[in-house]
Amino acid sequence: MNFSPAGVLNADLHCHSSVSDGTLCPEDLAARAQANGVQLWALTDHDEVGGQHRARAAALSLGLPYLTGTEISVTFAGETVHIVGLGFDPDDAALVDGLARTRGGREARAREMAEGLARVGIRGAYEGALKYVGNPELISRTHFARFLVEVGACRDTQEVFRKYLTEGKPGYVPHRWASLRDAVGWIVNAGGVAVVAHPGRYKFTANEEYALFSEFREFGGRGVEVVTGSHTQQDYVKYAALAQEFDLLASRGSDFHSPDESHTDLGALPYLSGTLRPVWEALADRVHLPS
Repeated sequence: MNFSPAGVLNADLHCHSSVSDGTLCPEDLAARAQANGVQLWALTDHDEVGGQHRARAAALSLGLPYLTGTEISVTFAGETVHIVGLGFDPDDAALVDGLARTRGGREARAREMAEGLARVGIRGAYEGALKYVGNPELISRTHFARFLVEVGACRDTQEVFRKYLTEGKPGYVPHRWASLRDAVGWIVNAGGVAVVAHPGRYKFTANEEYALFSEFREFGGRGVEVVTGSHTQQDYVKYAALAQEFDLLASRGSDFHSPDESHTDLGALPYLSGTLRPVWEALADRVHLPS
């Protein structure tokens, strides 16, 4: 398959399964991507590669080309930033070990979140969140949000985050993740390309954002998500220009988590601008093709 030019490929290189905080298993996600017209797919579970072999097998059985993926949580300038890795060896020992260490603090953080919610009258949140967790090592705010909707504390998960799970709210507990240097290094050393995920979501000043991309490039990062589910039209324009300014490859991904929660479905994004160099061009030899 020819993976260029950018404007004609429906690639979706960012989504989540029940191996992290999505609601569909890797096999069902592959089927949904294929049914929605996706032409190149990657599963990018948070801090985890445990679903990669299943996702690849399912995609290839459907005739869908596949790239390995993950989304690594990073602390930078006091904010949580996500770095997507694409096209790496999912069995690379250093990557697997690094992701395991990044996941390590989630249980203690989750119990603190539950204590904060109990203080405002929402009891049993830790046990309730666990009902929605496919992998207990990856319990997250999303799982708590689903429980709070279940018990009627809020109408939907977006309301839960606004009222309970963002900074300054009763259930918010910060966590220190991997360093930017480590996350990019694990991806690159495993043969992949590192991509800054959904940069429009971060609350950085202009100087902090410039520092993020400068250090990212210095450590070996090569890409940025330009078109993604949480970006506006204005963000598309801004980060297309930033990709050119920093000589970065452009990526595209829905960040799909659930049919009931996600604003953007797999394969439903606008195409990348033809003026950008898509990340899949640099990963053509790492794409798994159906036989």
